[in-house]
Amino acid sequence: MTRADSRTILGIDPGLANTGWGVIEQVGSRLSCCAYGCISTPSHMELSQRLAKIHEQIGAVARRFEPACVGIETVWFGQNVTAAFDTGQARGAALVACAEHGLSVGEFSPRQIKLAVVGEGTADKSQVQYMVRQILRLDHLPHPDHAADALAAAICYVTHGPTC
Repeated sequence: MTRADSRTILGIDPGLANTGWGVIEQVGSRLSCCAYGCISTPSHMELSQRLAKIHEQIGAVARRFEPACVGIETVWFGQNVTAAFDTGQARGAALVACAEHGLSVGEFSPRQIKLAVVGEGTADKSQVQYMVRQILRLDHLPHPDHAADALAAAICYVTHGPTC
């Protein structure tokens, strides 16, 4: 296949304490993992500095891998509204970094991502990790689970995202 038949996709699992990221390459129908990781910010750090770190490091990933698009998880409003607001702020910092790099964005709920990767919208973290490993043919489970969730968001973009 030619380079024109391939694309690089960034996946993001936003969180204030831990923002997972994962980069995959799609060549035709074949997916492979380029890299993944987690941006951690300690709770004692000032909020603005935590958000700046997320923004800067997502920007660094975008510069390094030059993805064409990004799949990002939406905020899930469960019982803890404070955590949802924190996640939303982290998500915003990551989205600004993506916008600065001109990335096409696909936004997916946790349920959509689990359906795309596992086939079950209520799958647990271990099931997502296992299927990400299988889909990307990794020799180990991606760790931490935030990075696995980010890879899953990138995989979901392949099947549910706009063309980039």
